[in-house]
Amino acid sequence: MNKNRLLQKSKVLQSSRRGALMIRFLQILYREGVKTIPDICGYTGMSTPTVKKMLDELIEEGLVMENGLAASGGGRRPGLYGLNPSSRQIVGINIGRSEIRIGIFNLLCESLHPIEIINGGIETLNDIRPALKAKLEELIDSSDIQKSTILGAGIAMPGLIDTKTGISHSYFTDVKKPLATIFTETLGMPAYIEHDTRILALGENIYGLAKGKQNVLCLNIGSGIGLSMILNGRLYTGNSGFSGEFGHITVDPAGEQCYCGKIGCLETLASGKTLVNIARREIHSPASTALERQCGGKPELISLTMIVDAATNGDQYATTLLARAGEHLGKGIATLIHLFNPEMIIIGGKMAKAGKLLTDPIRNTMNLHTIPRIREDAEIVTSELGLDAGIMGTIALVMENTFTSN
Repeated sequence: MNKNRLLQKSKVLQSSRRGALMIRFLQILYREGVKTIPDICGYTGMSTPTVKKMLDELIEEGLVMENGLAASGGGRRPGLYGLNPSSRQIVGINIGRSEIRIGIFNLLCESLHPIEIINGGIETLNDIRPALKAKLEELIDSSDIQKSTILGAGIAMPGLIDTKTGISHSYFTDVKKPLATIFTETLGMPAYIEHDTRILALGENIYGLAKGKQNVLCLNIGSGIGLSMILNGRLYTGNSGFSGEFGHITVDPAGEQCYCGKIGCLETLASGKTLVNIARREIHSPASTALERQCGGKPELISLTMIVDAATNGDQYATTLLARAGEHLGKGIATLIHLFNPEMIIIGGKMAKAGKLLTDPIRNTMNLHTIPRIREDAEIVTSELGLDAGIMGTIALVMENTFTSN
């Protein structure tokens, strides 16, 4: 097996004991940001001369750089040290059902170019691999970087992914290989795979509103409805990685059949796919809506983004659609609150862009169906990372795997 690309071309990191300690330094600077030598001594329990010597070696390797001086606390101001952002890169890929978002980032999670969108996703392209490979090669060429300095690709995917085998039970079922193997072969670099909703939670945990919190529920509300859980400070996956199928709890036993084969799932009432289908059926009804004008009288052109944008611009019909979805979601979330007693619930995904038009109906319904004392513990917020939460999570996925594997 090839050495991880954080170790390649780095002599000081290839001694097992010393290399492990230096990777610990890099891990601290990645997770905590710029730090002083006394800070790093506190994290590692090592002496000041030893920490200084090892930092100097990492600076010589180009992995760490000095970042000015810390604020004065009296006496001489200590120097600040941080990762050298340009020393390595990370590819982030968020594979959706109808589109793919891809970007290349430095070690400070700064994009080297605007995030690219491939029109077509896992359910609309016959095979996403050629399009992914071509787009990545195009981005590498335009970013003026060497492929050898890329740590790897973090990939978010929908569907059922077995964490023990790495095999998807929803896509690439004919290949009979772990997803990581499939995409490593396609992209020519280490690939790390995680379910798209858990990726959202990872992004929130490292870069977003869940940072530093212990018990958080993250909802991914878009075409479908997913749930990821940070419990006791750790991302929860379940026995085989199939946890979080919140959209497939039964809320209406006499309702419609879900694509999963069951009757009355939450997704049949509150998912973006459901809202789009309702709008397409009702678009020519007597009620006036901006959606009819936006789609030019062609219902098949209506999208979830169009519905959310219409609602935020004051369209009553679109607002009502979101309110109804919020009411159904509120009932389901009330159950989650009683089960997990979270300190925070983060609403993410495409529908989160609606803000209070979605969260207010959720809160109102939750208040009717939860025990007040338990409800008071849970802060309901909308993701500040927006649609970038998935991409940010893929970056964290690569970095966490880099540190764990070494």
